[in-house]
Amino acid sequence: MLPLSGVSVLVTRPAGQTKRLAGEIERAGGRAILFPVIEIADVEDDAKLKSILERLGEYDLAIFVSPNAVEWAMKRMKALPPVLKFAAVGKATLAALEACGAHNVLIPEGRYDSEGLLELPELQSVRGMRIVIFRGMGGREHLGDELKSRGASVDYAECYRRLKPESRAVLHEDEVQAVIATSGEIVTNLCEVTRNAAWIRKKPMFVTHERIGKIAKDSGFGQVVVTDGGDEGLVLGLIKWFEFGEKTHGNG
Repeated sequence: MLPLSGVSVLVTRPAGQTKRLAGEIERAGGRAILFPVIEIADVEDDAKLKSILERLGEYDLAIFVSPNAVEWAMKRMKALPPVLKFAAVGKATLAALEACGAHNVLIPEGRYDSEGLLELPELQSVRGMRIVIFRGMGGREHLGDELKSRGASVDYAECYRRLKPESRAVLHEDEVQAVIATSGEIVTNLCEVTRNAAWIRKKPMFVTHERIGKIAKDSGFGQVVVTDGGDEGLVLGLIKWFEFGEKTHGNG
């Protein structure tokens, strides 16, 4: 029997970004319930983004915080500046950049987040460097603030925005055995679209970062499991949980 046989997992990522994760869940014997609680859209005012893209060759380093940032920025670029260096916060972002032709991309080692990126030797001495951070509207400021404190000139290129979908399927308590959330905003939106249903908070929630886990716990989820990063980490976390149960893995 496959390790996730009989397990239905709520996948809350935006539509169009679930194929690989859903496939991993189903290969492990589970069922992926696609229930997007966030939607990715173009920015309404793109004047600053256009200006940055026109001057992209003037930057020393372009940092991408998510695969969405890669997708929505790259569709506007005519070509990658030949001398521009790239950095990615995580493995999925790295894969998206490499698919667009970026090479020798900086990526954290072990910890796939802004803090991990900031630990890289290449980002310790950045005084005088011009850095652009591609992200969604309203993203975290920590990465840019820290790079500025090290002497870099930092611009934000906000290339997409996050919305709550206007329509979605109806969920039934008995069909969901686990929930995946890959951002704090997803946790918040899930609570809103389920009208703070008590039953959803009783399901184990699997997240890829302690920060997301804290938001989940603060939102009332009693069983929060922090997994390794990436789709593989999420699926491995699910497998371990359903093989060995809460007593072994606790609340993350």
